[in-house]
Amino acid sequence: MTLSLTDVTLTYPDGDARLTALDHVSLTVGPGEFTAVVGPSGSGKSTLLAVAATLLTPDRGTVTIAGRDTAALSRGARTRLRRDQVGIVFQQANLIPALTAAEQLEAVGRLRGDRSRAARDRARTLLDAVGLDAAKQRRRPHQLSGGERQRVNIARALFAEPAVLLVDEPTSALDHDRGARVVALLAEVTARHGTATVMVTHDTGLLDRADRVLTMADGRLEPA
Repeated sequence: MTLSLTDVTLTYPDGDARLTALDHVSLTVGPGEFTAVVGPSGSGKSTLLAVAATLLTPDRGTVTIAGRDTAALSRGARTRLRRDQVGIVFQQANLIPALTAAEQLEAVGRLRGDRSRAARDRARTLLDAVGLDAAKQRRRPHQLSGGERQRVNIARALFAEPAVLLVDEPTSALDHDRGARVVALLAEVTARHGTATVMVTHDTGLLDRADRVLTMADGRLEPA
């Protein structure tokens, strides 16, 4: 499996006690599989993504990405693994206001030390694949709709050809129709790029494109 969490528990200090954010969570997601996780606010959905992305280290349990046990890696090695193997689509697109849509992706290439024409071409190919034509690729964030900005966000997350795609509430700022189109796009890119995709969402009306739906409640993950 491309992404595997096994018996993961994560707690936070809460006064004299500890609050359990993830309670013996296990999850496996293979290439080309689109898994949706639903649940109320505070149930642990975003914490699940943070642990899967190696941004948080669990108290116990294992997180394996592309066959590598992340607990066995140094901090620098985990950072490189996250950079190379994990794409993250945040709730808000967090695009750089001064850059065009194409330049948002090219900036990722520059951070990786790649200023080649191939990187520029890949940026345009990805943006075309998520439905942004050449004219919109030259626009800055304020000139794009909310759905279009989220499409740039998805393309940017795919730029490094990650094995794992983690998506946090991608439709929260969109109306139902635009949200449905974004979820359909996520299903399409999961199949096309063979990513192991996990999307957390509160919107239970946008789950028909997921291969599997799980529910998070009180830090526990169960079938919906």
